[in-house]
Amino acid sequence: MRVGISGTHGTGKTTLVEALCAQLPGHVAADEPYYLLEEEGYEFQFPPALEDYRALLARSVRSLCSPPSRPDVIFDRTPLDYLAYMAAAGADPAEEVDGAVLRPAFASLDLLVITVITPTTEQVLPAAELPGLRSRANAAMLDLVYDDPLNAWEDTPVLELSGPLDSRLHTVLTALKQVRQQGSDQA
Repeated sequence: MRVGISGTHGTGKTTLVEALCAQLPGHVAADEPYYLLEEEGYEFQFPPALEDYRALLARSVRSLCSPPSRPDVIFDRTPLDYLAYMAAAGADPAEEVDGAVLRPAFASLDLLVITVITPTTEQVLPAAELPGLRSRANAAMLDLVYDDPLNAWEDTPVLELSGPLDSRLHTVLTALKQVRQQGSDQA
């Protein structure tokens, strides 16, 4: 299964990716686009600028669309993350990218998981940098994922994790079973 985990910084994405890889035999974590770009020599501004988000979006699309070396991958961030950060920075995602560019990336996923800011995440997880940007990106992500103005992920199952942190792993594993079952029923 190919799973994309999206959410603003400080919502437990990486922890969830690691837990999923530990529970799903044969699954590996894909490196986050930020680290891939850093390894390639890209230098980010702080705080990130719109051109940084554009570079991250392009790298994320490339990662999802590259021929998989392994079929079972958990992605720590998807293009949705960078669209949300662009929106939070004042850009219109529909003017930044053509939905046709995004569709193959999202179509490669069996499940798109959204980790959102909740009262629990705010109490349990460490305080995040740039809280204003984080809050705006969280709101933008929720608007984008449900409105899908680019018609890019309309055929990809979406799971929003807004419940307790300790139930996230179980919730995602249950959703993956349902996706597998639906795939078996359609075959």
